[in-house]
Amino acid sequence: MKRSAGILCPIFSLPSPYGIGTLGQAARDFIDFLEQTKQSYWQILPIGPTSYGDSPYQSFSSYAGNPYFIDLDTLKDQGLLLQEEYDSLDWGKDPQRIEYAKLFNHRFEVLKKAVARLDDPAFDVFCQAEAAWLDDYALFMTIKELHAGQSFLTWPAKLRNREPQALEQIQKEHTSAIRTWKGIQYFFFQQYATMKAYANLHHVQIIGDIPIYVSMDSVDVWSHPEQFLLNETGKPDFVAGCPPDAFSEDGQLWGNPLFDWERMKKDGYQWWIDRIAHQMRFVDVLRIDHFRGFAGYYAIPAKDQTARNGHWEKGPGIGLFDAIHDVLGNLNIIAEDLGFLTPDVYELVQQVGYPGMKILQFAFDDRDTGNGYYPHSYTRHCVVYPGTHDNDTVLGWMHSASPENVQQAIDYLHLDEKEGYNWGMIRGCFGSVADWAIIPMADILGLDNQGRINVPSTLGNNWVWRFEEKELNESIIKKLKKMTNLYGRNRKWKEESHVDSEFKTY
Repeated sequence: MKRSAGILCPIFSLPSPYGIGTLGQAARDFIDFLEQTKQSYWQILPIGPTSYGDSPYQSFSSYAGNPYFIDLDTLKDQGLLLQEEYDSLDWGKDPQRIEYAKLFNHRFEVLKKAVARLDDPAFDVFCQAEAAWLDDYALFMTIKELHAGQSFLTWPAKLRNREPQALEQIQKEHTSAIRTWKGIQYFFFQQYATMKAYANLHHVQIIGDIPIYVSMDSVDVWSHPEQFLLNETGKPDFVAGCPPDAFSEDGQLWGNPLFDWERMKKDGYQWWIDRIAHQMRFVDVLRIDHFRGFAGYYAIPAKDQTARNGHWEKGPGIGLFDAIHDVLGNLNIIAEDLGFLTPDVYELVQQVGYPGMKILQFAFDDRDTGNGYYPHSYTRHCVVYPGTHDNDTVLGWMHSASPENVQQAIDYLHLDEKEGYNWGMIRGCFGSVADWAIIPMADILGLDNQGRINVPSTLGNNWVWRFEEKELNESIIKKLKKMTNLYGRNRKWKEESHVDSEFKTY
């Protein structure tokens, strides 16, 4: 790690006239902004296709890309769409909010038209090269579409249990639909490769994000049930989540199936090795979410409505990461070592050697009893944030935290309302010894809780925030560039793109 800085901004938050941020011109414009302000990193959230609740941490696939991120103007430029086929559709009235229902109702119909016009030999190459995951994914989404989007747990038993004859019949009768789902992924992979190559060319590295768990209603569970703790009916008796804490008195009930770590250990954790290897194709650095779950994980009775009655089980520990290292070598990984931390978590983070995360907001609330969120206690080998996608913005926190905690932050960081409390908090991150400082985009823009991305343990009004191009004014550009230079975080680098080299043949 070398001293540098970056911005956390989901792809979906980028400006766009079509309802959601995409991999097209807006992404390139944002990369230009990052280069102009001397940022070395663009941190994004998971990029998989979202399921119930629109959360990027609940995806239909660990391998596929989110169809909503496909840029329609790029498809038009390729002769695959006519502008009138998408320009006149209602993508939502508020340029700062995503309306997922409208995306769902319109986006796939538009993309299907583009796939119908697709006549590219590289598409066949893509389908063959990605067949290990793509065939199951396209089949899964086709069957899901035939059953009105219902969870695979409700499908007829023959399809739910993947009986060969039943699957062969689907493949024979719905070849066009299967091709469509593959074509959509082809568009995503093409556009993502172009975006990432552009980022690397402009001295920006991509920090990706991999959820520890997969969604119950996913092709991962449907095609590999043996990797999960499921009962004889194919359902979990216990699901994932977090115990009660300062965020939620009932804890967090995520509902994801738990891994069968003993089964995974027997084949050298191959499922995880394949998953990590695939994600590293898209990014330069990978943040692993809920890292403490590898030391010990919280198991909640599946029938419960809260996480109060869960219990702790032992995770795979260092054995998993030794296996990953033996096959994939040294990887650039950030460990999200937040939450309920115990000695075994600290030991695992030390064993793997990955940089952990420091959240500056946490220093100024009642949870910090010497656990290291004050900048004066940092070591260099870490990544500091004012807050993450799960926290309020700096200004939102200043308005909602207790007066005592706000005053503590003002005193410690010498916050000044004239400078802007958000810039004072950013200065606290940039001025720390942490090698990397990553700032959420909403804090760069000085937004209150209207810029918050997610409130844990709630449904609705999450994952919807977007910014407008006009908000990136010259004053912000100058201020960010000056602060990056002032604190010695203006590192320049140039490397070959992982994605560009691997996807070039497509």
